[in-house]
Amino acid sequence: MENKPAIFILLFFLVTIPAASGFCAETPRENLLWDGFVLTGVNGQITPTVLPGKSEKAVDSNAPIGRGTKLNSSESGWFFEFETDVNDLRAKAPAGTTLKLLPSSTLEKLISDVNERSANTYRLSGWVTKYKGRNFIFPNHFLPVSTIIKQQPKTDQKPEEDIQSTPEKEAEQPSVIEPNDVLSMPKEIMERLKTGRIVRPPTPRRTPNKQKIVLEQDSILADRSAFLVKEKDGRLVFILDALGRNTRPVSLLLLPCEALELAELTQSAIPEPVRFKIAGLVTKYKGEKYLLLQRATRIYSHGNFAR
Repeated sequence: MENKPAIFILLFFLVTIPAASGFCAETPRENLLWDGFVLTGVNGQITPTVLPGKSEKAVDSNAPIGRGTKLNSSESGWFFEFETDVNDLRAKAPAGTTLKLLPSSTLEKLISDVNERSANTYRLSGWVTKYKGRNFIFPNHFLPVSTIIKQQPKTDQKPEEDIQSTPEKEAEQPSVIEPNDVLSMPKEIMERLKTGRIVRPPTPRRTPNKQKIVLEQDSILADRSAFLVKEKDGRLVFILDALGRNTRPVSLLLLPCEALELAELTQSAIPEPVRFKIAGLVTKYKGEKYLLLQRATRIYSHGNFAR
């Protein structure tokens, strides 16, 4: 009986000390960009993982793309490699980081532009998404980037003539600078412009007059009820709820993002199908509609209607 207080005290320390040390321990922080981070004009290289006629293991994703090489992304995706560090004030993606590009109408235009050019360097804008420990890029704008070839100036005059002409030019220039004179750019800035890069807009395609030009634009989906369904091939889709109307069901393939991950957790906790109120950006890629989910909240029936 006398040893019971000592045993209780020993058990108390054995339980509380590991718990306290667990609270004080620092959890490892993921080095991932936050979901929804906006990329504005980041330079990098577009690389596919598979070239036609080759296996995926034999292809080097960093290999340069030659002129006339037709690229295909049907077997795997396209990736964007950063040339500079990208920082969202919480995490940093160093230069050389490669992120997968999500299907979108902009990616479809980008693939056709890469097939027509010899270089694969672009200035890309879009949104960063996060899904199950990985980052992705949803592109919405791109510009091709090319390097300026520095040309040596041609000198027709002899050095003696240049030496003789310099005093004459100095004599012609006035000693007093007038406020209405034209300002010249410094030589340092001119040298930087010569060695810089040119951003070239995509070349417009010539189409016959009889054919109508159809512009593929993304649309916004807001406050629509839908069910989260997993297809036979493993892809997740949202089927819009017709609310009792005899209409053809509309399904949207889902792009990886943090909102989708939260919707999956909500559905996995309930055995029955859950009705969500969804909002996001609808895009089209190779004839299929995709949804970049922004918000998915569960709708409760409150016993008035069936699920």
